[in-house]
Amino acid sequence: MSVLRERAAHYALLPLRIFLGVTFVYAGLDKLTDPAFLSAAGDGSVGDQMRAVRDGSAVPGLVDAALDAPVAFGTAIAVGELLVGLGVLAGLLTRIAALGGALISLSLWLTVSWQVSPYYYGNDLVYLMAWLPLLLAGAPYLSLDALIRSRRSRRTA
Repeated sequence: MSVLRERAAHYALLPLRIFLGVTFVYAGLDKLTDPAFLSAAGDGSVGDQMRAVRDGSAVPGLVDAALDAPVAFGTAIAVGELLVGLGVLAGLLTRIAALGGALISLSLWLTVSWQVSPYYYGNDLVYLMAWLPLLLAGAPYLSLDALIRSRRSRRTA
């Protein structure tokens, strides 16, 4: 039984990697393929979404900066989500990808989800916390990071 527990501990972060990776890839693709989102104004546009949350956000200055170029901001968020998701799924530069995911989640929490009450109804804070274990541990198994590390250690041995 101890071998089973040890093996389970090795792969404990894998479900989290898969969930966050798939979710962020989906979110990025959803934004990139939604012409309404990638507009400065109009129903469902990133511009209207930012204007709607500006006064209730923790950092209105960040929202103002996004509103200076809403389409560029929306595109950057979408591409960032896509790259973070692909990086985490592949386990390539996982800690860097997790940092990107945490920063995206933090920025969304401080802007979009900040006014949600009670705070635990907002999902962006939960995503921020979910990124932390991957930021700390990386992807030690079933990842390109592990494959690269293994090849390096064989070359130096």
